[in-house]
Amino acid sequence: MEATILVVDDELRIRKLVKDFLKQKNFPIIEAEDGEQALTVFQENKNKIKLILLDVMMPKLDGWSVLRQIRQIDKTLPIIMLTARAEEQDELFGFELGVDEYITKPFSPKILVARVEAILKRANPEQKELKNHGGIIIDNDARTVTMDRKNVELSFREYELLKYLIENENIALSRDKILNTVWNYDYYGDSRTIDSHIKKIRHKLGKKGKYIQTIRGIGYKFEVK
Repeated sequence: MEATILVVDDELRIRKLVKDFLKQKNFPIIEAEDGEQALTVFQENKNKIKLILLDVMMPKLDGWSVLRQIRQIDKTLPIIMLTARAEEQDELFGFELGVDEYITKPFSPKILVARVEAILKRANPEQKELKNHGGIIIDNDARTVTMDRKNVELSFREYELLKYLIENENIALSRDKILNTVWNYDYYGDSRTIDSHIKKIRHKLGKKGKYIQTIRGIGYKFEVK
């Protein structure tokens, strides 16, 4: 799989561990040892980097600052944060900034590789399938959403969430089901992260945001009226 991954961590041991396991799956790897270097490397290789593994606590420039600047350039590139802290507020803050996944240190390298492969597979579907629901068109191949012939810029996770809602049109989906399906693992934090993503999607969809209905005591449903 020719998907270059940028690994950003100030610990050489962590970078080597991650690189060794990802190379077993034939992923080309680029490294950076601090936030400033990460931004430079990203700018030089942004056309081939398909995913970033980004440490939170780093010298010169922390992961949050790097994330903010990358999201100004690319809003859809999958970014997985590596963190020694697993506090709920930190994760919610990260999701607000556009994080797609969290992996807490110490982590299993095999689980990390599995998550990387799962995200890249969803980000690069093999078959093109167009969806048109109430004027909202989803192109699974290009991973784009258009509305009234205008592109709707969504983060990786926002796109996955909207697609999941639309694929289950007229079905009330619980927050737990959404978390376990869209986030692709058991998420033990507060379900407010879903509410935050829904709020953003509704805003970006404008008048069509009303298609995403809140089902009190359950979760959400996509329904075109």
